[in-house]
Amino acid sequence: MSTPGEYYRSLPPVCKFYGVFCFMTAAAYYLKLYDPDILSLQYGLVLKRFQIWRLVSNFFYLGPFSVGFAVRLIMLARYGVLLEKGLFDKRTADFLWMMIFGAFSLLTVAPVLMLLPPYKTFMSISLVFMLLYVWSRESPNAQINIYGVVRLKGFYLPWAMLALDLIFGAPLIPDILGIIAGHLYYFLTVLYPLSTVRNILKTPLWVHKLVVFWGKGTQIDSPVEPNPSAGIAFRGRGRRLGGN
Repeated sequence: MSTPGEYYRSLPPVCKFYGVFCFMTAAAYYLKLYDPDILSLQYGLVLKRFQIWRLVSNFFYLGPFSVGFAVRLIMLARYGVLLEKGLFDKRTADFLWMMIFGAFSLLTVAPVLMLLPPYKTFMSISLVFMLLYVWSRESPNAQINIYGVVRLKGFYLPWAMLALDLIFGAPLIPDILGIIAGHLYYFLTVLYPLSTVRNILKTPLWVHKLVVFWGKGTQIDSPVEPNPSAGIAFRGRGRRLGGN
């Protein structure tokens, strides 16, 4: 059995960074160091007061410490990590691009949510649910045990989690938006290329450069030369999910 330190060091870079940041925002709120409202997505403040950070900060608040927070963080630590260490092994830039694409997709539908009270929102739960959905499509036959009670295939996991949120009275819209964003990504990177032999969602060059500058993770066939100061192998050219 590994120690907590060994487990932490074994985590892939993107999920590690995202999970730690979400935990830190919850801890800071617990210590009453800030008001979560400052992180929420409010397009009125973005456009009128140029509070641009809200376009990013809303993705890093999973809520205060609670059972719901723990469930979402476990989803990220389990299925996000399985996705990054499995399908996206040695494809850090591709995994990061998937999350960036998901965030942009969610930002486009956020104004619809803001037509409803309280006129502000956080898209972090949707982003985590998107990772869960993509994993379920890539591992449809994996056997999942939910709370030691129900066993089902990975393909049905998002819908089972959706049903549990319904039973526990949690909002369903964030989960549904995550499923939509995840299916859009899966369609553009797997289903559409399979039917047309065209890949229209390749990882942009600037994402490869960002990962090289970050100096974490690896990427097979990257178009960017490795950063000598990073000590990380990053070479070749990027490969999209379902691409040639």
